[in-house]
Amino acid sequence: MRLFLVLLLTASIAGARKEKKPCKVLFTEKELRQRLTPKQYHVTQEKGTESAFAGEYTYNTATGTYKCVVCGATLFRSEKKFDSNSGWPSFFDVVNLEAITLTDDFSYGMHRVETSCSQCGAHLGHVFDDGPRPTGKRYCINSASLNFILEKSGAVEESSSLDVSGKTEL
Repeated sequence: MRLFLVLLLTASIAGARKEKKPCKVLFTEKELRQRLTPKQYHVTQEKGTESAFAGEYTYNTATGTYKCVVCGATLFRSEKKFDSNSGWPSFFDVVNLEAITLTDDFSYGMHRVETSCSQCGAHLGHVFDDGPRPTGKRYCINSASLNFILEKSGAVEESSSLDVSGKTEL
């Protein structure tokens, strides 16, 4: 039994996703605390999770684009959003696979795959393999990590007050 557990752990670690990409947009802790709400900071910087069914975008059905609340990177489109009954906004695909970073997360005694913004490293949520076709993926994302940009009459209306003029790029 002990050998089985060692082999299982070794196999889990060997298959681990380690797609850590260098972040292109960096902010100081002071800048982040000034630009984000306490909830947004907790979720994006401390890998927090907002309460189920309480997020601002859980039931949002408007047409538009979901961007990273920290750096403004485009992450998801409303056409890829679906009601997973999980309590968090869920998407079956991202705008561009380069927009996110996937990392194995072994916290809380289980294995999950964390999703982060590849531009700034903000924690977004997790991805699961129980989503609808065509991808079979369920990107379960915290509303606090997102900023929704409403599309009006074929034009995208910027609803963000995010000031990225102070960002530092590598």
